[in-house]
Amino acid sequence: MTADSGTPVTGGVSQPRGRHVAAHVAGDVRVPRLVATDLDGTLLRSDGTVSARTRAALAAADEAGIDVVFVTARPPRWVDSLIGAVGTHGIVICANGAAVYDVHAREVLAERGMSAELVTRLARELRAELPGIAFAVERQAGIGTESGFSGPHPLPPGSPVVTMVEETLTGATYKLLALRPGAEPDGFLRAVTRLIGDLAVLADSGASGLAEISGPGVTKAATLARWAASRGIGPHDVWAFGDAPNDLDMLAWAGTSFAVANAQPPVRAAATRACGANDDDGVAIEIERALDQLRACGGVRSR
Repeated sequence: MTADSGTPVTGGVSQPRGRHVAAHVAGDVRVPRLVATDLDGTLLRSDGTVSARTRAALAAADEAGIDVVFVTARPPRWVDSLIGAVGTHGIVICANGAAVYDVHAREVLAERGMSAELVTRLARELRAELPGIAFAVERQAGIGTESGFSGPHPLPPGSPVVTMVEETLTGATYKLLALRPGAEPDGFLRAVTRLIGDLAVLADSGASGLAEISGPGVTKAATLARWAASRGIGPHDVWAFGDAPNDLDMLAWAGTSFAVANAQPPVRAAATRACGANDDDGVAIEIERALDQLRACGGVRSR
């Protein structure tokens, strides 16, 4: 099988491990078989930690047979620290859907990256129209940046810094990152969206003025849908949580969607339900309610 960008899709997604929660409806809400949640600004507190209440809720859901999967803009290298919060399945959907990562094995199971040819074309066309733009790339091997790219996070030791990002295109590129110092953030993102057209997908994870570009058809929703289907789960059995525009497609796909109280206005408008803020354990509270509903319905659990 070949990704829309022309880069082969490698590996596969994990298969069910004998876990099943029968479908139940409590009131007007269907008890989920799968909870899909964004991390930063949604599940994690503002300091990037997982609260004790959230850890307990995640563990209780896993024990009850409700899968919880993290669906994040973070690259694989940024989720290893969360290994204690990831469920039995071990899976995190990373890089806005470009990689399916097994945290327990520290292995990328599937990737839908962009080819070097596509990244080169995108960088060339954006440079021509947006002088001063600077790029970085996220790959399985890590991040590589141009010398003019100053991102919001420090570079890991040993990360390549080059004159032009094309010099560091090894393997598939999960995300092409772009900044234009001095540009008005929203206007810059609109310009990038217009210029890339249908060659790629622009995701906005809420980092001001940072364009996160993925291959065509690569979104959180698309990868989540494939992973859920591999476990025999359809969208009607999924609850999804998010806070930023890159979560909108996932929220639209899921049968029940929640915007945390601190979500951006378009996300609050699109979600079917609202929950507490990330710093108030909003996702954990809804998971606790799902578990209460499951117990009230006499839900069947097995592994």
